[in-house]
Amino acid sequence: MIDRNRYSLLARIDSPAGLKRVPETELPQVAGELRAYLIESVASVGGHFGAGLGVVELAIALHYLYDTPRDRIVWDVGHQGYPHKILTGRRDAITTIKKQDGLAPFPSRAESGYDTFGVGHASTSISAALGMAIALQRRGDARKVVAVIGDGAITGGMAYEALNHAGGIAPDMLVVLNDNGMSISENVGGLDRTLARLRAGAAGESGPHPEALFEELGFAYSGPVDGHDLPALLHALREAKGKRGPQLLHVVTVKGKGYALAEQAQIEYHAVGRFDPEHGVAQASPKAPAYSEVFGDWLCDMAAADARLIAITPAMREGSGMVRFSREFPDRFFDVAIAEQHAVTLAAGLACEGAKPVVAIYSTFLQRGYDQLIHDVALQNLDVTFAIDRAGVVGPDGPTHAGSFDLAFLRCIPNMLVMAPADENECRRLLSTGFCHEGPAAIRYPRGSGPGVAIDPALTALPIGKAEVRRQGHGIALLAFGCTLAPAESLGAELDATVVNMRFVKPLDEALVLELARTHDAFVTLEDNAIAGGAGSAIGELLAAHGIGIALLQLGLPDRFLDHATREELLAEAGLDAAGIRRAISARFPQFVTVSTLRSAR
Repeated sequence: MIDRNRYSLLARIDSPAGLKRVPETELPQVAGELRAYLIESVASVGGHFGAGLGVVELAIALHYLYDTPRDRIVWDVGHQGYPHKILTGRRDAITTIKKQDGLAPFPSRAESGYDTFGVGHASTSISAALGMAIALQRRGDARKVVAVIGDGAITGGMAYEALNHAGGIAPDMLVVLNDNGMSISENVGGLDRTLARLRAGAAGESGPHPEALFEELGFAYSGPVDGHDLPALLHALREAKGKRGPQLLHVVTVKGKGYALAEQAQIEYHAVGRFDPEHGVAQASPKAPAYSEVFGDWLCDMAAADARLIAITPAMREGSGMVRFSREFPDRFFDVAIAEQHAVTLAAGLACEGAKPVVAIYSTFLQRGYDQLIHDVALQNLDVTFAIDRAGVVGPDGPTHAGSFDLAFLRCIPNMLVMAPADENECRRLLSTGFCHEGPAAIRYPRGSGPGVAIDPALTALPIGKAEVRRQGHGIALLAFGCTLAPAESLGAELDATVVNMRFVKPLDEALVLELARTHDAFVTLEDNAIAGGAGSAIGELLAAHGIGIALLQLGLPDRFLDHATREELLAEAGLDAAGIRRAISARFPQFVTVSTLRSAR
């Protein structure tokens, strides 16, 4: 519960209606209290941090001037959504954010009527707001529509598709461009230089005004305005609110505003774990390397061994483990901003000319480049390696960031090589396998650390399509893909089951699977991926093609979106921890559990 002595104004604001009762002259005090409360709250539980601190005044101004939720405010990405949540009735629950059964990490329509559009991926706000504006105006509804988009999110091509469309039909809507010079890391490219000139109030060398970019698209440009000067911000928003047609207000903010450490280290403080506000984020104690670190080390080692390697990321240098590579091989590193489609086709073009591109991308973001993956890479059988991070359940970031579908959407594409390592060392080896393969290859691995297997520094490739029998048993065979090998092995001895590390989703080790089908009574497939169309489906299709009627239990992620929780909690919810797998096998094949119990008793 909020401290009413420390937060005398904020404690009285349970909704935007409460905010409107505060005299405008006291809004700077509300901003100070909101910022302090945000620091206190996120420090106690962790979460997205810097972006929210940067939009405190903007969130206050929007909810103060607009009649929300009747008026529609659409936030892009949602990293910056915490102040909005605090002002819209979720103040006392903010410390539950990202926790199981707590507040969603991003705006969610299911959570609040003030969250007009669910987000998590970037660059969607203008399209969504335009759709709302068109629908409202078609029925003569005069409510207002505002899209808030950051200078990072506006690098996504989808934003320009929406700007182009809106400028052509001239709806009444406002786009607020929140310009803080950052995505998660520094912004890149020509647009960033254009915005920098706007911030400086300078024309380009040849005389054109940089605001012409938006005006030529049909938007009336105003700004830039200091996004931390509430009187100036309120004045600019009032003026824009009173105008007709497409408006774009350029607001300049500071990511991490009001917390000196976050202002100075904006990348580090984008998202944080629990920390002491007085001392800041502590350095994490050494532990097993995360899969992203395994990839980053492999990338540098392979680049040293093969000068053809080019690395590409769509604005995820830090998250994908590419910081070291970007420093050691700057001329071979391309951050293309939030542009997944471009990242994939850029790689295709590089491959056409003899380079060997590696696209480092989160599973959830590869979904945004799916057409390019099929049309530009696989169809032409081009030599592009995809290092797919955050595969399977991801955890606190929720369903927008889950990598639940990649095995299903990859294995149906001709020419694709699809691999799922079970541990850190196998991840390194399968990355080498994919890179050495002359054609499109995908290696998918989960968020966080693996089981702690020692890593061989050699760049060793594995035979393509060959699985590994980890334990020879009887009766039942557990066919494990990727990280599900660990719980499978923990059950192997208990069930006297054969345990197989499948490694390859495409091509399958067909010879081994068919041999096991002849010598076993039942199969259990295990995958951290949607069951529908996933790796287990590949096993079922192979058996059906050969007319083999062995009993088959497919375990994986259910046919629904899993909410936010820790990765361990989500795996347990999906029945993919050892206990859940045991329950499923016991329910479907009680004879094998009974036999194993009798053997243990002897």
